[in-house]
Amino acid sequence: MPKCEVRPAAPAEFEAVAGLRWRWVAERDGLPEAGREAFVRAFAAWAGANAATHRCLVLVREDRVIGMAFLAITSRVPAPAVFSRAAGDVQCVYVVPEARDEGLGGRLIDAALRLAAELGLERVTVHSSERAVPAYERRGFAASPQLLQTAPPGGRDT
Repeated sequence: MPKCEVRPAAPAEFEAVAGLRWRWVAERDGLPEAGREAFVRAFAAWAGANAATHRCLVLVREDRVIGMAFLAITSRVPAPAVFSRAAGDVQCVYVVPEARDEGLGGRLIDAALRLAAELGLERVTVHSSERAVPAYERRGFAASPQLLQTAPPGGRDT
């Protein structure tokens, strides 16, 4: 089996990441091919513009991006003891179907957690698919009775 590498995405890879995001939503919800090209361009521009707050990691095998993960970083309100505070949220962890069940999603999660530690983040959250919950739990994620969420009226989580 060819070796895989997990590393920060290069700006030149943002279009490949955008293609993965399109593929993921298409698998889940079904999408017509029309609109894909415009989405890829817009997503790549978004990823570049938001690189400071949404760190993109890629999983690369034989020079092909086959997986991705984002660590979204949010500044938190300062406290007297620690003025500079931040938290993270793991988002969009995805591995192409033909490479699943090899532990590669776990490698992406591990890389996101290492990055969170390097950045000194206070906590990391994730909104996971049911299929991926065990992978997160193996890495120390647990349900928290203090973490509540809601969507604004008309809001949708995709």
